[in-house]
Amino acid sequence: MSFLIQLENISKIYQRGETQFHALSNIHLQIKAGEMTAIVGASGSGKSTLMNIMGLLDRASAGEYYFAGQNVANLSDNQWAQLRNRQIGFVFQLFYLLPRATALQNTLLPLFYRGLPRNQAVEQAKSMLERVGVAHLAAHYPHQLSGGQQQRVAIARALVGKPQLILADEPTGALDSVTSQEVMNVFRELCHEKGVTVVIITHDAAISAACQRVVTIKDGKIF
Repeated sequence: MSFLIQLENISKIYQRGETQFHALSNIHLQIKAGEMTAIVGASGSGKSTLMNIMGLLDRASAGEYYFAGQNVANLSDNQWAQLRNRQIGFVFQLFYLLPRATALQNTLLPLFYRGLPRNQAVEQAKSMLERVGVAHLAAHYPHQLSGGQQQRVAIARALVGKPQLILADEPTGALDSVTSQEVMNVFRELCHEKGVTVVIITHDAAISAACQRVVTIKDGKIF
């Protein structure tokens, strides 16, 4: 099994006036393709900064990032945007669904950014909503959905472009324990059946225990 993510000597430094803050320090991390990994740490430990770098939302101050064998550290912003759109899906605690768009319309968004023909995009979006168990809610708006249903739509949106990597930031933080397990089952199925790599940022011990691997970060360093 090859590595999808390889971080080598990654550091992230923020300048605050005359003071430098080291959010990440000399991070070395490898994640295999198809692996389900939890990244755990206290608030301010650097886990969200690490996710942003893996998701090509932020640039490291130093180090090399290899995604599927390609060194992406020096790619342009436009190249990053294309890679994000085609290879990386994001799932967040607060869902971030567009309130005036239906479940189907929310799921369609990444495909519209690709310029996919509407008929083809709608077919793919409906298929993905069915895959996560909410196809019957395609015409519903976010306020008409439960938290678990909204998160399933968010997962469908993240998956509709068939990415290699899903980055989930506290994806069960707004859900009850039963719904959390249902969402985790969706992630497990993605790994086992589709070979999708899933990285979950969490502080929940039950969620991290359900992953194949747990990476602990503290004060910007991996332990």
